[in-house]
Amino acid sequence: NPSQRRSGRKKRPRRRPPVTMVVVVVAAVALLLGGAAPRPVGAFTTRVPTRSVVAPPPPPPFLCRRPPSQPRTRISSLFATEESTADGATSSSSSSSDLDRLTALAADLNAALKACTPDYYKNVKVAVGPSSPPTAAAGGESHRLRLGLIATDDVRSGDVALSVPYDDALQFTAKGSSVTFGGILPEGYDGWTGDAGLIAMSVLNELARTAAADDGGGDGGAGVPLPKRKPPVQNLIEAWIKSLPTPSEMSSSHPLLWSEDDQEILQSSSTRKVYRTLDDVEEDAAWLTERVWDLDRTKFPDTVTLENGDERDCFNADGYLWAVAIVTSRAVFVDGALRLIPVLDMANHDDIGTVEVGGGTMGAFGTTKGAEIRTGRKYSKGQEVTVSYGPKSAAEYLLEHGFVPPRAKSTAVSELTFEIDEGDRFRDDKLDVLEFETYDSAPMEPVQSFDLVAMPGGGDGQPDPAMAQFLRLAKLGGKDAFLLESIFRKEIWEFMAYPVSETNEGDVCDAIREACEGALKGMEELESKSEDAAEGAAAGEDEDENSPRRLCAAVRTAERAALSRTLEYVERDRMALDLKEYYQERRLKDLGLDSEWSEDDDNPDVGWGQTRAPGSGDLDW
Repeated sequence: NPSQRRSGRKKRPRRRPPVTMVVVVVAAVALLLGGAAPRPVGAFTTRVPTRSVVAPPPPPPFLCRRPPSQPRTRISSLFATEESTADGATSSSSSSSDLDRLTALAADLNAALKACTPDYYKNVKVAVGPSSPPTAAAGGESHRLRLGLIATDDVRSGDVALSVPYDDALQFTAKGSSVTFGGILPEGYDGWTGDAGLIAMSVLNELARTAAADDGGGDGGAGVPLPKRKPPVQNLIEAWIKSLPTPSEMSSSHPLLWSEDDQEILQSSSTRKVYRTLDDVEEDAAWLTERVWDLDRTKFPDTVTLENGDERDCFNADGYLWAVAIVTSRAVFVDGALRLIPVLDMANHDDIGTVEVGGGTMGAFGTTKGAEIRTGRKYSKGQEVTVSYGPKSAAEYLLEHGFVPPRAKSTAVSELTFEIDEGDRFRDDKLDVLEFETYDSAPMEPVQSFDLVAMPGGGDGQPDPAMAQFLRLAKLGGKDAFLLESIFRKEIWEFMAYPVSETNEGDVCDAIREACEGALKGMEELESKSEDAAEGAAAGEDEDENSPRRLCAAVRTAERAALSRTLEYVERDRMALDLKEYYQERRLKDLGLDSEWSEDDDNPDVGWGQTRAPGSGDLDW
């Protein structure tokens, strides 16, 4: 079972490349040549480039998945160049050129969109354009320039602003990717990255096809020529590919492409571990490189060059990582499937007055199914139309989209992961229970993650009942192990929904307490290091609110609240174990054996009429 194989995998520790020797050698060579030692490429990063190409300074991040309600980095700092003066004055030429570039990309995409309307795109009341910068009310901070959906006319609340039918020529899904790479990938291929990884393959395929089209087929037919599309749709896909943020633009905007120093901070800032995703991506990329891409580099080029001269990683580890980041930040889960839908994916997030992208019907007779953007408030012509990315935790927003909206900060959510101990003498029995006796449609695996939620003014920190149920089974042993006998196999999972014994319940409380304390300890150590670093920093060098370190701090604050609330509840629960009703008492009550005997008045010697009155026995359990 691939899903069981995935869940049972042990992650390898991630290591930094040894850059010290590189620094020393470069410095020595520079000194021998009589010049100052240059800063070595990659000396302060942890990802070893696949080719020794000195990359230009990264342009500003125009990632299209940013909430317009959030303060953003000042535009002057985003577009600062070597023309900046010592007193901080900057040139506006870079800002203007990048805005012109975005405007040109949006114009090309809008022209392609118009050619596909209304045959393919329906109810189009928006166009792609650069997001407007905020007013001074936003605290003096400017949003990062990015593309969004701009209303082309007044739109009422509840109206459909854009709808796209479920057509494999217009959307990317795992099912469609399986068709595209049929005969290339093994049947039933299930990578560590799941559906997102399959869709990422299609994104790279479209990148290769776009580069080949720009070169007039000079790349020798790069990419798989599927799905077949009519020219207007193919032109739209190519324009959309060119409008996506580049890896350098996303290097400060998406955790998967952060420097490893920042990723290490995020790893310690959240119970949702970024290294899990990175390991999944790396292992999938390594397998695909060896088994698929290296076998036909004409069809699966390592790099491609777009029409503007931009050389891009394609079918290699770096290209695959970028594509997975694109999918996780832009795809929506609608009508039971993860879908990446060009143009619709340009919608940015806002907490207030928005709804999630949903499914609907469209067409002349209203029978065509598709995804649609429905407005949650009124928009005037020229305003940016936004959506909600859904009720996610701060860590989920950061890991998937690269930002943390205010609403996610107010609701504290953390995650704890538990598993059936490999050294458990009853492990096989417990795995059988999880596989066959839990849920028919989705049997549980031996590794399970559960959310801890703490809302302002709500709840007392009680953990998810499903977590306690799983842990009771995981900790079952000793005198309680008789419940694993085959006679109870059909009922044991139901039994685990309630306390089994005082010993078992104590073990459950201890497991939750240890997990919470371990996570909190790691966060406190990181906070201490951050405070020390802040004290040593020069005055006036405050980090931007959207810098990786500040975003990680926001996630830590939210998760510490959830962990602390749960820890307090578990400690109280631990002290009240003697007040709970356990399996023995419940079972005897069910059988009517929880009271004293009453003799048969007619024949006390035989006692055939002896009965029990449930609950009448004052028994000390």
